Amino acid sequence: MNESFSSQSTLQIAYRVIDQELEAIKILRSYIDENFEKAVELILVCHGRVIITGLGKSGAIGRKLAATLASTGTVSYFLHASEGIHGDLGIVHKDDVIICLSKSGNTEELNYLLPVFRKLNVPIISITSNPESVLAKHSQIVLNIGVKEEACPHDLAPTSSTTAMTVLGDALAIALLEKRGFSREDFAFLHPAGSLGKRLLMRVDDIMEKGAQIPSVTIEAKMKKAVLEMAAKRGICMVVDQGMHILGLMTTGDLNRLVERTEHFFDIPVSEVMNRTPKIITINTLAYTAYRKMEEYRIIAMPVIDEHKKLCGVIHLHDIMRAGIF
Repeated sequence: MNESFSSQSTLQIAYRVIDQELEAIKILRSYIDENFEKAVELILVCHGRVIITGLGKSGAIGRKLAATLASTGTVSYFLHASEGIHGDLGIVHKDDVIICLSKSGNTEELNYLLPVFRKLNVPIISITSNPESVLAKHSQIVLNIGVKEEACPHDLAPTSSTTAMTVLGDALAIALLEKRGFSREDFAFLHPAGSLGKRLLMRVDDIMEKGAQIPSVTIEAKMKKAVLEMAAKRGICMVVDQGMHILGLMTTGDLNRLVERTEHFFDIPVSEVMNRTPKIITINTLAYTAYRKMEEYRIIAMPVIDEHKKLCGVIHLHDIMRAGIF
């Protein structure tokens, strides 16, 4: 063990590694030039897919880059270099673009693939620290990460180089995202199960209670019937006309205030108790918007109306929370 390092505290080691990797990113920034712009333009005009390949730790970064590109609007796949030379090269088509990751640029397995890429006339973008390498010489565009030394004290474990590759890959992905005009809605469409996807895609209609679960009485009803509806259907009751248009609304809060005034209220007409200006939301409203309105109005449920302004559902705050929008 190298004594100059073994004497350092654990925190000192952590600080040193972070400082070295920050320095690697600063160096990377100085290497970003017109080749980066050319790489972005090449991918933007690509009619096929972006195929990313690498081996070892560079391969792991390549797999992450492929996932990031795919989730931000660029169709991409990862091709493991070893598997590529054993039959998986069929994934590569003539309209694709190849991104190869290798710090040294002389990875044997990766170099076996280069003649095949050349025969297919597929353009190659290389991400490497060695612009004089075999990989770089076979590439149409070379993105030099500029890392000469790893954060590993033996300069062996890929650390600073993989950090620089990750940051460069993120820069590519975000540059492509912005150039494509890839929106929050586009992102949500590709991430329907995530909280952002649900915020931007899930509508009131997806989670509201419908049909027999809607608590409602007609304007001619007495409070006894309304109380039974509230008790059976989560503490809210809409008052409607024969055409299911909302005339008013009652909540447990209204009922509590009524009980404070009188114990004998079952025969009181609902029209004397209901709130005639309830907060209402339309069926196509985003569930997230419904949540924000309920938060603003300090209420826990809202009646939902359709395009004909007829009652078609009721949405509850707890249902929105349970849907995983947050």
